[in-house]
Amino acid sequence: MDKYLQIIKESKKVKTNFPINKLSLNRWSPRSFEKKPIEKEKLMTIFESARWTGSAFNEQPWRFIIGFNGDKTFNKIFDTLIEFNQSWAKNASVLILNIYKTHYSHNNMLNKEAIYDLGQAVGTYCLEAVNQDLVTHQITGFDEDKANTDFQLVKDYSSMSITALGHLAKPDDLPAELFKIELQNRMRKPLDSLVFTDNIEKTPFS
Repeated sequence: MDKYLQIIKESKKVKTNFPINKLSLNRWSPRSFEKKPIEKEKLMTIFESARWTGSAFNEQPWRFIIGFNGDKTFNKIFDTLIEFNQSWAKNASVLILNIYKTHYSHNNMLNKEAIYDLGQAVGTYCLEAVNQDLVTHQITGFDEDKANTDFQLVKDYSSMSITALGHLAKPDDLPAELFKIELQNRMRKPLDSLVFTDNIEKTPFS
């Protein structure tokens, strides 16, 4: 790997208070992608990991439409993105439209856990992408109604998000404001502002 890219990747490793797995240490959301294809085996491995995600009643409500850079599906997904996201996602190897099934198959009742389960599946495949030495960036800045219409999603299915997937590239070609963001350190709220224990007597949320 290019030394410059290696330095960027190393700088994105988080400094945790407690030891965590290497995939989570190295997962981040770049906007700088190298426009080159992904090996089919790597791509299928990524979705195999999503296939084994847990879900309510084992419904597995997630569905994924994959567009490869340069093909019609990629362009259809790309056209649903807001202009800001189009400015960098154009070089991703793959754009993935993340979809959920809105009702349970066994009783046709509304599956209010479907979005939660889809999120778990996407999170799972994003970690597997790290394992395959690839990078992802999840996107919610897109026209959901346009995606549903363009891909003729029937009433029991709806798009939720898009994921850009590909190979990390040098950020030099990004617009100036994105170049600055790309090099920033990863930040998170302190753990004690997120996790609460010790016999809580009143809600800690304000």
